[in-house]
Amino acid sequence: MTLKIHDTLAREKRDFVPADPQRVTMYVCGPTVYNHAHIGNFRPVVVFDVLYRVLRHLYGEDAVVYARNVTDVDDKINKKAADEGVPISVITDRYLAAYHQDADALGALRPNLEPKATEHIDAILEMIGQLVENGSAYAAEGHVLFDTQSFADYGQLSGRPLDEMIAGVRVEVAPYKRHPADFVLWKPSKENEPEWESPWGAGRPGWHIECSAMIDKALGKTIDIHAGGIDLTFPHHENEVAQSRCAHKTAVLANYWMHNGFLDMGGEKMSKSLGNVIIPHELLKTVPGEVIRWALLSAHYRQPLDWTPELLEQSKKSLDRLYGALRRAKDVAPDQAMEAPAEVMAALMDDLNTPLATSAFFEVSSLIEKAVTAGDTVAIAANKARLLEAGALLGFLQADPDSWFEGDASDELKAKVEDLLAKRVAARTAKDWPAADAIRAELDALGVVVMDGPSGATWRMKD
Repeated sequence: MTLKIHDTLAREKRDFVPADPQRVTMYVCGPTVYNHAHIGNFRPVVVFDVLYRVLRHLYGEDAVVYARNVTDVDDKINKKAADEGVPISVITDRYLAAYHQDADALGALRPNLEPKATEHIDAILEMIGQLVENGSAYAAEGHVLFDTQSFADYGQLSGRPLDEMIAGVRVEVAPYKRHPADFVLWKPSKENEPEWESPWGAGRPGWHIECSAMIDKALGKTIDIHAGGIDLTFPHHENEVAQSRCAHKTAVLANYWMHNGFLDMGGEKMSKSLGNVIIPHELLKTVPGEVIRWALLSAHYRQPLDWTPELLEQSKKSLDRLYGALRRAKDVAPDQAMEAPAEVMAALMDDLNTPLATSAFFEVSSLIEKAVTAGDTVAIAANKARLLEAGALLGFLQADPDSWFEGDASDELKAKVEDLLAKRVAARTAKDWPAADAIRAELDALGVVVMDGPSGATWRMKD
């Protein structure tokens, strides 16, 4: 079975063939760490975490090199640091730690490499120098700019005419530009901003050149997969292509380009400027990270995702059903010889079709429930293993089922609930229905939901 991915540049699904199966390379544009990231920022984190897991499954854990950069020098970072009267590192360290905490809670594996812009200034200066020497960039009034007219393929990734692309984004108008689309590689720093020495004067790098230089140093001049949000296609990724290809005289920067769709709020794109953002750092205080992850993968990654309270509610119910089956099968060890269902693998191999993949989970959980009812331990062990393997491929179902339902309940409360359930079983056995009902009412007052099943009663805390 061959992995097929939709290549933005080719505008079609292509069989994925890495340049070197022993070193599969992927790069995802990471955070600008000046504040807490919003839920839309975490869609690519989760989506391309699934890609990373699938590649590791196909080629081996040690064969995949995943780099995700950190932009740690930026106008917004500078302003935040100035407002607080601290060095930019105080801001970037704070919010990178929060980003890691949130990504961990969403079940995302850490990338192998996490290059920072400020740690690659020498590499950035080296690449700018190559571009100037090649005639692809020019210095003007303390700036160095990329000459878009020097690159015949500019606009190829976006697939739009240059004039149309410029009209669709904010392009800085400056008298020192040869062409309106020319973009900054190096610029003078403002007063009290971080700066580094360069052949063109003290200053700091532009955003686009940072990624090109970090890709080169972390992964190489040509990589297998470059991924990010659809909003980065132009200008960021288009500019990366231009810089890298002109600096290194290569045919491509990445052999495959992948972009995830927007996350919407009531039909509107989520953005800080519209004031409709949801911050996972806050949301995680009341919603399990696995629920948020399920919601983020509930639509195909290339399609828009409408974020609603109902989506989270349905995601919680879906996971409750799956964890419920695992909980009822907890006394049977999984059969280690089993693999994930073929239907799950087939869906993932078809351009990471996560909605189709997760739909197959429920067929397996139903088989577990039937086997529990029948007391068929062989079938329980086989299907429990298949469900857990499928979950691992997508970053689900790795928690203890009891813990999933019991949440933050204290040991004292857990002991009390188990005691009441035992007394309720005794009352029901004695057909003392008023006593059984009274115990259930007491459990309800404790915020406990009792779930009766063929193998006995289980419980969970109310949402």
